[in-house]
Formats: sequence, C-alpha cells, structure tokens
Amino acid sequence: MKRLLILALLFIAMISCEEKSETKLKLGEWLANMKVSEDEMLPFNFTLTRNGDNYTIEVRNADELILIDEFEFYNDSIKIQMPIFEGYIAGTYTEDGINGNFIKESLDRVVPFNAVFGEKPRFETVEKPKVNISGVWEVNFDYDGEKPYPAKGIFTQEEDRIVGTFRTNTGDYRYLEGVVDGSTLKLSTFDGAHVFLFKAEATDTTLNGVFYSGNHSIENFKATRNEGFELADSNSLTYIKEGYDKLAFSFPDANGKLISLTDDEFADKVVLVQIMGTWCPNCLDETKFYVDYLKNNPNPDLKVIALAFEYATTKEKAFNGINRLKERIGVEYPILLSQYGSSNKGLANEKLPMLNHILSYPTTIYIDKKGGIRKIHTGFNGPATLEKHEEFKKEFNQTIATLLSE
Repeated sequence: MKRLLILALLFIAMISCEEKSETKLKLGEWLANMKVSEDEMLPFNFTLTRNGDNYTIEVRNADELILIDEFEFYNDSIKIQMPIFEGYIAGTYTEDGINGNFIKESLDRVVPFNAVFGEKPRFETVEKPKVNISGVWEVNFDYDGEKPYPAKGIFTQEEDRIVGTFRTNTGDYRYLEGVVDGSTLKLSTFDGAHVFLFKAEATDTTLNGVFYSGNHSIENFKATRNEGFELADSNSLTYIKEGYDKLAFSFPDANGKLISLTDDEFADKVVLVQIMGTWCPNCLDETKFYVDYLKNNPNPDLKVIALAFEYATTKEKAFNGINRLKERIGVEYPILLSQYGSSNKGLANEKLPMLNHILSYPTTIYIDKKGGIRKIHTGFNGPATLEKHEEFKKEFNQTIATLLSE
C-alpha cells in the first residue's frame, strides 16, 4: 500500500502543479507490454484514435474490442481510466511512447506498463509451429499447489495464430489470443481488469505451462487433449442448505433504501438474484447479457436484482463503482451493496447463510413466483466460450419461459 500511496501522491502533484500538455499522442497502431514477472512481459495491441481533443483506445483480444476513452494529460503526465473497472494506467508519455504502471488501488496492485507506437505483432515468433493445438483440452491449474482446480481449454489455431479460452467451474478466462512459436504456446489478454499471460510447451497431446495473473499470482498448469472432457454441471455446485426454503436478504441501493425480496414489487414475480462484483469481467459479461435480454424481452413478471460484493475500501467508492457500471452499461435493475472492503467468498456467504457456499462471482439464483428457489447457476459461460455460451442462452430462455408460464 505504501508504494501505491507514493505513486498516487506523485501523480496528484504532477497534475496539480503543471500546465496542461500540448503534446499529442500519435494516432494508429500501438503495442503495449505489462511486466508480470522479472522475465515475462504480457503483450497486447491497441489502436489509438482521436475525435477533437478526445482520445479513444481500442484494445483487441481475439474477437473482443474494448473501448477506453477517459484520459487526463498534464505536461508529460498521463492517466488512462479503465471503462468500467477501477484500474487505471498512470505515468509519463511522449508522442510515441507511454511508461508507467497499471494500478488497482483497492487491491494494492501495481503492474509496470509501457506502450510504443507502431504496428507490431502481439508476440514475436522465431519458428514455424511444430504442433496444432486446435480442439479441447482437459486442464489442471495449480496442480502442485494448495488449491488445484480443473479447466477446459478450447482453442482454434490457424498457421501460428491461436485464439480460445479456458473454462473453469466458476467462469472463463475470456478472450485469449496468441501464437504457437515452434512448440511453445503463448496467450495473453488485457480487458481492463484481467492481466493474464499463459505460456506452455506443447506436444500433439500435452501442454505443460505457467499462468501469470498480473504480477501477484503464478500457477503451473498441465493439460491433455480430450475432446470429450466436460466440467461439473454449473447448476449443481451451489444449492440451498437443508432447513431453509427461501432466499432472504436486505441490502441498500445507492439511495440508501433497503431492498428485500419481500417488497411488494417482487410479489408474485419471477426474480433473478445476481451475485456479482463491479470488478469482475465475467460479471460484466453476464450483466450485459441481462441488460440486453430485458431490453429485448420486457415482461412485468420478470425482475432482476444484483447483489454487489465489492473490494473497494469504502462504501462511497463501492457505490461509485456500482453507479459507473449502471451508467456505462445501461443497467436499469437495482444493484445493492452487499459487502465492501473485501470480495472474500467466505465473508459473502455469511450474508447469505442459506447457501452451501458462494463458489463464484457471478452466481445467479432463479426464484419462482411463489418465492421458491428453482435453480442456482454458478459462473457464466461468456461469449468467448462460443458453443457453451450458445448452450447457456438456450437453457436460460427455456428456464425463464417455464417460470413465467407457471
């Protein structure tokens, strides 16, 4: 935390004491790198455009496009705020370079960052690919650590370029993009929150690699090709404990109003309770899905409530994040503050003791018109999971149709 405070104070001093900058960043293609370890850099590409004095960064991860449009300039200092999440890039710049850090204040995380102007590949390659890893892989992350967990790798390779993702029981690692360099797999993503780098040595049937999450976590992983592999059923992982028959809570909205399922507006309605956090990219994917669904399928008998578990250090910062999400994504359903200062799942479970556990952000609880819990879905198969995302949408539509018809 001391390091973060020093960085924040330096940036405040720079922007408060100096003239507004006249230096213009070059427009076009840039290559960025984040230092995730002493020996490893996480690369990603972006395009910089400008409309008048307003800059926009377009970050590309496979089929994903992220727009970042909040910039502050003072003399040679720059701050780039992420579009939804609290993280930001702060440092110094010239017309063709940016040097600084990617900072998440609430988590006390600082990742060194630099970007240079010019069209360059995400990863440099020195050899033609010796393997093709297209297909499905049975993966074990942190297999030699304290908390091993399974995953499903789903990849498509064309020549040396590869795209895909890893699915886990709690969600997916979103859009990953990279290369196969000889027999070495390299994948990365930066989506404004995740700073993920995967490197592995590959054969036709095995992967042995390392997963870097920012510069705060390193996990070994191994995988075997297995086209028939499936993870546990997402509808079976979280359930209501014996002795309970209802979900009950009372949490405040941004106006301080306590909202509960016993309120009149939810009586005789189908209700989806979304357990989430504004810091969570999988939750963002799910929230976008719900916003689009409600817009395209308006029904007075269907309600959604989100319970936000925030790691923001103060209530004010937590509600700032909630309001920012609502404004940027167009969320019209209530998002209640259930916890701040930590996103710890054990603490979250204390707020909802009728559940066996909260395994994942997000988790959605489906409640019928009589107030009964009909299904609990752990995690979210986002658009990067392709077929699984389509399966989820089909199942969701069927479940909602059934509950509304009763």
